[in-house]
Amino acid sequence: MERKEFLKRGFTSLLGIATLLPAIQACNETTEIDPASGTNTGNTTSTGSTNGSSSSNCTVTPSETEGPFPTKVPANFVRKDIRDDRTGIPMAMNITIRNANAGCAALAGALVDVWHCDKDGYYSEYGGSGMQNVNYSTVDFLRGRQTTDANGLVGFTTIFPGWYSGRAPHIHVHIYSASGKSLLVTQIAFPYDLANTVYTTGQSYGYTKGTQDTRNETDNVFRDGFSTELATVSGSNAAGYTLTHTIVVSG
Repeated sequence: MERKEFLKRGFTSLLGIATLLPAIQACNETTEIDPASGTNTGNTTSTGSTNGSSSSNCTVTPSETEGPFPTKVPANFVRKDIRDDRTGIPMAMNITIRNANAGCAALAGALVDVWHCDKDGYYSEYGGSGMQNVNYSTVDFLRGRQTTDANGLVGFTTIFPGWYSGRAPHIHVHIYSASGKSLLVTQIAFPYDLANTVYTTGQSYGYTKGTQDTRNETDNVFRDGFSTELATVSGSNAAGYTLTHTIVVSG
């Protein structure tokens, strides 16, 4: 079965300080994307969801499918830098977990698994079949696990993910309690304009597929609403990007 058809049916080592600093610095700088050309004119910021910012703004993040490529043994990938050999524009990923059952307080000690495709749209641990013709079944890039700190925060060093036909760009997240109970499986969406800038101006970094073919509004996962799943992303191709996002669970 082709990946696109599958989706239609309903599933529809730290980075060196010198590398991280540009992405972190970019959080404080904002300029615009030229609307006429789509060109990244400098550092950019796209603001996403503010869900979880207070007890009065505390909606549990929607549950989503793990998709066809979940991590097979998540506990094997306790690491911050999940890139392995994957090339692309560096991205620092900061995810905060909050507990709706405790007034949206930070949830410390939670286990957070993340995984996403590489710049070419391929997942590790799978392949060689109709859903992914390139065989990456013997490698495990772009998968990792961290435990939230006292502020409910985990951080990963990764690359800006690519896209594949039938899906908007996204990151998968599975959150467990400290005891290992599954609390939520969800996905993180990207602002379209910023992601499209990466895909249309990032050829020198290996992003050669051009404009994504699916927007969040028509994506099989996000089209029923993605207001609480939209990340805040800042940075630029040259400086790297920083993704910041809050996920609310019922813990």
